[in-house]
Amino acid sequence: MNSFGRIFQVQILGESHGVGAGVVIDGCPAGIPLTEKEFEADISRRRAGAKGTTPRVEADLPEFMSGVFDGKTTGAPLTIFFKNMNTRSGDYANLVASPRPGHADYTGRIKYGGFNDYRGGGHFSARLTVAIVAAGVVAKKILKGIQVESKVISVGGSTDIDVALDKAIADHNSIGGIVECTAKGLPVGLGEPFWDSIESVLSHAVFAIPATKGIEFGSGFASAAMTGLEHNDNIIDDRGTTESNFAGGINGGISNGNELVFRIATKPTSSIAKPQQTMNFEKGKVDELLINGRHDACVALRVPSILEAMTAMVLADFMLLEQKAARVYN
Repeated sequence: MNSFGRIFQVQILGESHGVGAGVVIDGCPAGIPLTEKEFEADISRRRAGAKGTTPRVEADLPEFMSGVFDGKTTGAPLTIFFKNMNTRSGDYANLVASPRPGHADYTGRIKYGGFNDYRGGGHFSARLTVAIVAAGVVAKKILKGIQVESKVISVGGSTDIDVALDKAIADHNSIGGIVECTAKGLPVGLGEPFWDSIESVLSHAVFAIPATKGIEFGSGFASAAMTGLEHNDNIIDDRGTTESNFAGGINGGISNGNELVFRIATKPTSSIAKPQQTMNFEKGKVDELLINGRHDACVALRVPSILEAMTAMVLADFMLLEQKAARVYN
């Protein structure tokens, strides 16, 4: 399905080379001040064009189709649309017969019986993350006093991002990366044990970001090599502040009032400018594949604004469920 959330429900739509991409937010509270200009900061951080990103640059101008009147949300479903203006669909013609290794070309073809839009990855494309970022802009307005931030901390296994990028570009190859996200100012008590824990719901959302391969909270996998005495977070005041934060701000699936900290790993972009071997369904044999088109050398570079948006969406939904969302929006 293309919907996520319980009260703050988000549905994304569109294809990479179709008319455009958009989002419908049902359950958006009424009275939130909202203008098109407020989307520019986060969307520009996601936009391509910088070193290591695809040369495909879209204007990404949001159009309010419903749910906004006189500069404020109405409480009706909020629909925001972004037109595609810079497509080169011919670059993908050979992928009908020869699916890209590591991509969704093959699974999409089989699942949808060949009726899926293959151009630029169609509905599987990271192009649709512009809609997620838009939903995040709205969600952040519900999170009054809560600050969500993300940053790339390494690419290609190196913290020297420029050097790793230069090497990948020179080699006509791609690299993955690690992106860290934090949320400050969370109240105690968001989340539930088991199915609706903060980790469970965030993980569900985060794996919808194309190229995501892993997630860890707080100390993450490093905790497997620690003792209980080393790992336990000593509580140092009556507000629940802890001396360390190996738990990443979560105990028993519930926010504990400390900073939420988690990291995700993104894989190298599947589309690379090196010859690869894949099944050619027209020829009925494995054959050489040369991929055309415009692609990211490191998709992780564009993930921070998307990850912030996903996190804000999840936290806004939790806040509305707990009736802790701000009544006065900014």
